[in-house]
Amino acid sequence: MGSSSDSSDQIDDQLYTPSTGGGVFSARRPTHDDRSLRRRSTAKDADVETASVNEKDDGVDERDFHKKQVFTGWQLAWLSYQSLGVIYGDIGTSPLYVFSSTFSDNPSQEDVLGAISLIIWALTIMVTIKYALIVLNADDEGEGGTFALYSLISRYANLIQRDPRQRKLVRIERYRDEDMPKPNRLIRSWLEKSVVVGVLFKVVGVFGVALLLADGVLTPAQSLLGAIQGITVVNSSLSSSTVVGVSCGIIVLVFLIQPFGTGKIANTFAPIVIIWMFFNLSFGIYNLVHYDASVFKAFSPYFAGSFLVRNRHGGWLQLGGILLAFTGVETLFADLGAFSKRAVQISWLFFVYPCLLISYIGQAAHMMVDPTVYANPFYLTVPPGMLYPSLIVAILACIVASQAVITGSFQLLSQIMKLSYFPQVEVVHTSKKFHGQVYIPLANWIMMIGTVIVTAVYTNTTALGEAYGSCVILVSFLTTCMVAIVAIIVWRLPLYIVFPVFIVFALWDGMFLSSALSKVPHGAWVTLMIAAVLTLLFVLWRYGKEQQWGAENSDNVPLSQTTVLKKGQLALQPKFGSSTIVPINGLGIFFDKAGLSSTTPPVFLHFLQKFGAAPDVSVFFHLRALNVPTVPPNERYTISRCFTYSAEDGSKHAIPNTFRLIVRHGYTDEVITPDLGILVLDLIREFLNNESPKSSSPSSSDNTMAIESAALQRAFTSQVIYIVGKEHLRIAPGTNIVKKLLLMLFLYAREVTSNKVQHLNVQADRVVEVGFVKDI
Repeated sequence: MGSSSDSSDQIDDQLYTPSTGGGVFSARRPTHDDRSLRRRSTAKDADVETASVNEKDDGVDERDFHKKQVFTGWQLAWLSYQSLGVIYGDIGTSPLYVFSSTFSDNPSQEDVLGAISLIIWALTIMVTIKYALIVLNADDEGEGGTFALYSLISRYANLIQRDPRQRKLVRIERYRDEDMPKPNRLIRSWLEKSVVVGVLFKVVGVFGVALLLADGVLTPAQSLLGAIQGITVVNSSLSSSTVVGVSCGIIVLVFLIQPFGTGKIANTFAPIVIIWMFFNLSFGIYNLVHYDASVFKAFSPYFAGSFLVRNRHGGWLQLGGILLAFTGVETLFADLGAFSKRAVQISWLFFVYPCLLISYIGQAAHMMVDPTVYANPFYLTVPPGMLYPSLIVAILACIVASQAVITGSFQLLSQIMKLSYFPQVEVVHTSKKFHGQVYIPLANWIMMIGTVIVTAVYTNTTALGEAYGSCVILVSFLTTCMVAIVAIIVWRLPLYIVFPVFIVFALWDGMFLSSALSKVPHGAWVTLMIAAVLTLLFVLWRYGKEQQWGAENSDNVPLSQTTVLKKGQLALQPKFGSSTIVPINGLGIFFDKAGLSSTTPPVFLHFLQKFGAAPDVSVFFHLRALNVPTVPPNERYTISRCFTYSAEDGSKHAIPNTFRLIVRHGYTDEVITPDLGILVLDLIREFLNNESPKSSSPSSSDNTMAIESAALQRAFTSQVIYIVGKEHLRIAPGTNIVKKLLLMLFLYAREVTSNKVQHLNVQADRVVEVGFVKDI
């Protein structure tokens, strides 16, 4: 158990693509007038310190591919429509149970006014002002959620170590000291220097993700159990086992449709939510007209304060019921990547928000006259003749309610994979137009199993209700804290603005949080335990990856320090064996994990050391997966020669017949195909044909190019072999027992989740594995 072998780690970039989309790798070749196929990148912001130019070692700034999508016109309207079918199912079905969860007996008129005042201001402060108008602006290049906040802060402050392979894809935008107000600069400096803060950020960033994932197991169970139990209002003969069985069946169906993609599901579900919201709006208007419209005075916060003062401890506990009015608010931000800020703002501000307000106010108006309706505030306040239609639509809306957290879970998992807090599992991009819409099969099936188990164990919404809501308000509180830091070091707002606003929202969150945490002994511990376990798993994976990166640092050795040219023939430096390399027939494609110019791919170095030979033509092949549907052909390839020094005169020379090929691809581009060797042959041949004498090695000429082209063709005709690295990680001797245990768990998870070499879609008899061991 002290070691792990991973046959894919050296080809992880090559095998893993962020989608199983069925696109075809373009056969068209780019035109170029330079020895490398490149494009110019420009600075985006003159007053921002961006990443070092050395990171753009192949001349291409790949961060330019990762741009936040901006939608206008009909596209924006369509996204707003789609968001209705995904984001608002949870928060939109809250009118079914908020008042019944708040009161345990017939409320007085004063308590009704106090409760509706708290609901009005909760929706206004927590959802409209905080999330829709402030938090949505704190996106990380279009992505939302607590982990996006963590990622955004880390791009503006040096807080985390990054995967060397991902550094080229991250736009570091840390402001210069002179461009920040002094108090903001001091706070950023303290954050960067404090070890405790660094560890805290790592934990908090993924804890928010874990909370939403835990909530993602409970929400479908709560919503669907509530929907099916609603049928018992009409048919009381239904048994508990029937309710649970039907609920589990619908849960399985909801998860089975996820592979269709966010867009198709949203288009299907949006009409249901729209009809549901119109029902709430019209029922609210009906109750206001026929009952006590004086409840409009509850817009005064006086009644909210009076409710808490009058009821004291009981009023504080009743906040746990008021809290349910905005459960689901976190998905407005978590699902941001699947839609856009403007789309979410439009759908909330101009449709969902007013519909919910009128619905709650209408229920309160009815309750002012007949307080007994608190027990079932929706069905007992519907207009005459609308019970059955509203029951059907409510059941459909409750089914939709589970969609918000499922989609949000996919979004957040795809984010944490980018910062190496989770193994690189399959991520399917479900839309070519909207790049952020993703589906993760592994997460989908695990969540389905978890939700079915929770439904079968708890069997009713009363038991589940004790565990429901704590995650939401915890995520909201973490979001408040992290957005305050964003305001200081990203938006550079003065502290005298940030601090008072932070205090207001922190106190508001804290009021509901303290009430929600009172449920911990009664059931909320379940979700907190799930979140804690997930957080430990995320942090463990990150810890293991950091140890792995440290072990792999020794691989970043320039070719000039590992090889040398002796009378035009390649040889190893004395430190690596001093052997002269003998050519063997064939075209060798070495899968290069790092893909950094001038460095020696570990698989190539170990091949030379173990065999003392190299193919007639060697190509260092590296793939870079970009978060776009496809990469234009004229920006897809970078080809360059590999250089080392001559043993005779110490001058720099191109290594004969050795090239580096970088292929950038989108999530619909299929790259590793059986004819990969033909693709490489064509690209290298075109490179040689277009290489000008000026940009070639000093001794090159047209005759030399002809010789190289002929050698390339002979090598290809002889054989094409694909050489991949098989990296074994071994726990270093003398490692203390705690660290050893953690690394054993990481290595086991790494082995289970790794992409195996047999998944390489080329001729199996042409694949060669070169194994090597590293201590961590």
